[in-house]
Amino acid sequence: MTSSCVTRDGSRWMPEYLNSINPAMCIGCGRCFKVCSREVMHPYGIDEAGETLGVCDGEDDFNGELSRVIMVIDYPGRCIGCGACARVCPKNCQTHITVDHRAVDQAATTDFQLHPWAAEASIEI
Repeated sequence: MTSSCVTRDGSRWMPEYLNSINPAMCIGCGRCFKVCSREVMHPYGIDEAGETLGVCDGEDDFNGELSRVIMVIDYPGRCIGCGACARVCPKNCQTHITVDHRAVDQAATTDFQLHPWAAEASIEI
């Protein structure tokens, strides 16, 4: 069972969080990286054997071992589920997941307040 969220204007919205990037399909174009404001993924260099060489900054060729570049999710918890990365991916190599009620209920029972402005403005969320 999934749960939708509400935007500031009251519209329903279902966040879809980046779950994986298929390395066989990814061409490493970096479009998803460029549109992501949360730095969820980064370009990584790959050698001929398919081994990850490290984060690719565009200048380092890893001593000539760089064969290609792919995008790798290194901070999945930063994803806000906006879907910008999926909209710009030319290869459709990403999978996304929605949040379920259990995750929402668990977050609501934590000690921190998710939306501090809601209490001040008497807005129910």
